[in-house]
Amino acid sequence: MDGIKYAVFTDKSIRLLGKNQYTFNVESGSTRTEIKHWVELFFGVKVIAMNSHRLPGKSRRMGPIMGHTMHYKRMIITLQPGYSIPPLRKKRT
Repeated sequence: MDGIKYAVFTDKSIRLLGKNQYTFNVESGSTRTEIKHWVELFFGVKVIAMNSHRLPGKSRRMGPIMGHTMHYKRMIITLQPGYSIPPLRKKRT
């Protein structure tokens, strides 16, 4: 689990689960091919598309000193029909 930090659960990412798309925050230096290989190997799924974008860090103030958090990369991974990542699958009630 070198490249992927954690799964993201926002309104948009939950909506994308219905389209078999999963959203992850990943290490800033990791490439698309590394993440694709890791997801296919670890979860046992077939990736057909990946979209990525880099999100900027936020400004943070600690007393008189102004700082910022680190930027990070987010990937939206589309799986082939019939595949899913079990712990992230949306439950139907």
